[in-house]
Amino acid sequence: MTEQHQPNDNAPEQANEHADTVELSGEQAIIAKLEAELADANARVAEQQDLMLRIKAESENVRRRATMDVEKAHKFALEKFAGDLLPVVDNLERALGFINREDEALKGVVEGVELTLKSFLDTVAKYGVNQIDPQGQPFNPEHHQAMSIQPSADVAPNTVTFVMQKGYELNGRLLRPAMVGVSKAPD
Repeated sequence: MTEQHQPNDNAPEQANEHADTVELSGEQAIIAKLEAELADANARVAEQQDLMLRIKAESENVRRRATMDVEKAHKFALEKFAGDLLPVVDNLERALGFINREDEALKGVVEGVELTLKSFLDTVAKYGVNQIDPQGQPFNPEHHQAMSIQPSADVAPNTVTFVMQKGYELNGRLLRPAMVGVSKAPD
């Protein structure tokens, strides 16, 4: 027999090597595919964790805002009611301003109106309503409304010289500005 027709004794080894190579490259493909799927799954998990953290933070922000809104609502719920009571205080103060305090017959009335006014102011103060009486203080446009400006050599310019109507605050928020007269330097 010639060498060309002679059976190859190395053929089974080469076939096994080829099969091992094919099997190895098939396993590598599976491993690569699994690694890609794992990376994709890890990315989705990270994305979901990030989304969960964002939702949790947003939920906490909503809860905090709701709590603040409720606190503000409680704090300023009386705003309209308190504003509607201010003319009553003004009228009691006007009555005290016009009544003749020297008249013996009216002393009981004066004392009654004074006690009523004091009791009323004490009661509204319990709920955060405070009076602004800026007599002699520097003019503050955030709390005072200038009704007149008068030249004065006796007081510094921009000083409240008289109060036409007292102002009021509710828990630090202006309910009504004080109506005042303000000084200016003489001409």
